[in-house]
Amino acid sequence: MYRPGTDPPARSPTESTAAWEQDSAAGQAAQVLEPDARVDLQADEATTRVRAVLDALDAELIGLAGVKLRIREIAAMLMVDRARARFGLSASRPSLHMSFTGSPGTGKTTVALRMAEILHALSYLRVPKVHAVTREDLVGQFIGHTAPKTKEALAKAAGGVLFIDEAYYLYRPDNERDYGQEAIEILLQEMESGRGGTAVIFAGYPDRMETFFASNPGLSSRVAHHLQFEDYTKEELTAIAEKMLTSDSYRFSAGAEQAFAEYLDRRLAMPRFANARSVRNALERARLRQAGRLLAQQGTVGRDDLMLITEYDIRGSRVFSDDASP
Repeated sequence: MYRPGTDPPARSPTESTAAWEQDSAAGQAAQVLEPDARVDLQADEATTRVRAVLDALDAELIGLAGVKLRIREIAAMLMVDRARARFGLSASRPSLHMSFTGSPGTGKTTVALRMAEILHALSYLRVPKVHAVTREDLVGQFIGHTAPKTKEALAKAAGGVLFIDEAYYLYRPDNERDYGQEAIEILLQEMESGRGGTAVIFAGYPDRMETFFASNPGLSSRVAHHLQFEDYTKEELTAIAEKMLTSDSYRFSAGAEQAFAEYLDRRLAMPRFANARSVRNALERARLRQAGRLLAQQGTVGRDDLMLITEYDIRGSRVFSDDASP
């Protein structure tokens, strides 16, 4: 028994989440409004926090108009559900599980982080955190190894978001001794019961994710929101590069701007292009060449020299060689 003045007994993630949900439900029940009352959806404190998150998402990510619109629609639905609860209107708990499909570097992890903040602001999640995992974190290599690994991942994500990248690797029908199906079944149980108060986001390439969900009807039925992350256009990639440079106090010279545009033309035609991730890697290598150039030259350097990325720094990439391969 717990005695005042001593440390409270430790709770498991499930117990902690259950207690939080009970406190939240009790708070809402105590504030049920009269049928003729009016509420200002725009003045709600949670709405203000959600709007701040949505504004941050707009500022943080270039493009992705369709994804941003869908996130706003989901947020609007949850805010209306919150208002309904204030009047005691009954409604089933909305499904918070999602699927993010798209190529690497299209902002899926960033959007997952923002989604966690939105769900936390609206009291659907206990904590605004994302625990990212892959197959290796969930699936064991021998009998009895998968369940503990999957449950450990769920425990770490409890009350927040479990983000499963390249989720289609969980299902390998060609291997009869594969334990991925066991991990899927445990995830299904958690998604169905909601005991841990966790939202699960599955992410990966569109075609492979379609096959993954087609092979797991029970899983597909529990994922309410499917968001498609389109590849960035060349213009958007250029804007992303400029944004990255500005945030790190760098800038292109006129020659570097033209060279980077040519770099994108060549790189987009090559395999394994990873959108914003490839742009960041290209800029990192340009910074390496800039550093080598500055150290090799004679004399002093000024502030502008330290900020400037030149055409030389861009054209030093292997992409400009005749036998270029990423």
